[in-house]
Amino acid sequence: MYDKKQVVFKSPDLAKLQVVVIDHKTKLYIAVGADPEEARKRYHDRLIVKKA
Repeated sequence: MYDKKQVVFKSPDLAKLQVVVIDHKTKLYIAVGADPEEARKRYHDRLIVKKA
């Protein structure tokens, strides 16, 4: 019989990422040095497209 291979999920190291707070329930993690305003804009743009 074949042995089942374990599923391993690689999570990013949050200590190496920058937190961007969208609202009290939503946080984004972006690369250090990336533009937080651009991340907020992209998040809102995706949200608008999703609702449409």
